[in-house]
Amino acid sequence: MTAVIYARYSSDSQREASIEGQQRDCKDYAEKNGITVVGTYIDRAYSAKTDDRPDFQRMIKDSAKKIFDVVLVWKLDRFARNRYDAVNYKYQLEKNGVHLVSAMEPISQGPEGIMVESMLIGMAEYYS
Repeated sequence: MTAVIYARYSSDSQREASIEGQQRDCKDYAEKNGITVVGTYIDRAYSAKTDDRPDFQRMIKDSAKKIFDVVLVWKLDRFARNRYDAVNYKYQLEKNGVHLVSAMEPISQGPEGIMVESMLIGMAEYYS
């Protein structure tokens, strides 16, 4: 199984170290789960409240090329802080055969996982 890492930070109060930490945790998760990381997409100083993020958009487009199976994020709030964008872009990934995985938030497959994921995205939107 192959994955790309998507990492981002949103403001000057966060730093490049935030990106490094996200990548480190995602790589650790990948190694423990037999996933090969084949690339990284990074948006620096971009909010996840909007989908106007250059590397995020490039990653979504690249998912159609079938070169990776998983998008690995540190936490779901790195992917989106807007539930509509989260659902829309996760659907696009799944349509391309790509799964979204959070390294720090264990989310099961099935009905319970759907509820947990929905709550996490809702909380990210609420606190943003």
